[in-house]
Amino acid sequence: MFVHAVPDNRGKKDGFYCALVESHRVNGVPMHSVKISFGFVPSERLPYLKAAFNDGNPAEILERAIRRLEKPIFDEPDNSDT
Repeated sequence: MFVHAVPDNRGKKDGFYCALVESHRVNGVPMHSVKISFGFVPSERLPYLKAAFNDGNPAEILERAIRRLEKPIFDEPDNSDT
């Protein structure tokens, strides 16, 4: 199971719509089943939610998620024309 987070692209909210999802296969085809829908989660709370529900060491998951949120999504273009 894992936490599936979809960014909120409507309005000016800074957050994600999250659900606890289970992966499985049906006749060789990967499928996902939503077990719990968490609804809207502010972006600063997302690392804690992932650390609580994902497999592995919660401290490592939290640190990795915080680093991912601090990293810019797109690099700024290089404006040097020389």
